[in-house]
Amino acid sequence: MNKTYIVLLRGINVGGNNLVPMKELVEALSDSNYQNVNSYIQSGNIVLQSQKRPDDIDSIIQKRFGFEPVVYVLEASELNAAIANNPYSSLKGNEIHFYFCKDKPRIDTAKIEKYKSESEEFHIEGNVLYFYAPNGVGRSKLAANMESCLGIPATGRNLNTIHKLQQMVQSV
Repeated sequence: MNKTYIVLLRGINVGGNNLVPMKELVEALSDSNYQNVNSYIQSGNIVLQSQKRPDDIDSIIQKRFGFEPVVYVLEASELNAAIANNPYSSLKGNEIHFYFCKDKPRIDTAKIEKYKSESEEFHIEGNVLYFYAPNGVGRSKLAANMESCLGIPATGRNLNTIHKLQQMVQSV
């Protein structure tokens, strides 16, 4: 029986580096026996179905595009739990960011306080850091230094993208 997975690629199509055309990636994943493969925007958001956990996507991208990105795989239930645990759900979707980590973050509170502005807030639940940035992440010193504050690699998506991925999961 097929399960639905959300695949988040870190650091692709940013600043002209690690270019992965989503149409080509969808084709490559479909050719690798993943079903109902769909992408959302160019920043590496994929929803697909498979009988097994898609743990080979990094090597598929390496073979097809010449580099190996960091890949985060979530089951639909994990995405739904992350959404349910969002303490900022009533705020604007472009002001809320989910940072997904493969392991539990090792928070450096002193660093967070050093970079966090007065208007910013954060909350950690399991392997997800929820970040409220009312002035945007582009100007946020905390967002720019998030991984060093978390102590491990992470990939971030705003709440609007999270809701779109949830809709994609529900329509598969």
